[in-house]
Amino acid sequence: MTALIPNIWTFLALTLILGGAGAFVTGRTMAQTWRERWKAVAYMVPLAGAVRFLHYALFEEPSDLFHAAPTFILLTAFALVGFAHARSRQMQAQYPWLTGR
Repeated sequence: MTALIPNIWTFLALTLILGGAGAFVTGRTMAQTWRERWKAVAYMVPLAGAVRFLHYALFEEPSDLFHAAPTFILLTAFALVGFAHARSRQMQAQYPWLTGR
């Protein structure tokens, strides 16, 4: 395919589905336990490394910074969406008078 994404199906299966689900749940858990947003981002470093290792070990794809950076960015986006979703639900439950509901 391209130099950045050697095989679109492995990218979809490993990075977006498995890694994205793990990142979303991690971000949601960070918000539910009232931790800071930067901790959710920090936890994406080992998760991105694990996803890139699976790409390397299972499909012999390169595992360098050129391929790891987009994986980290996508997983961070999933984690921040999960964090924002959970934190907004938390704030609505904790402080209902702020939203007027």
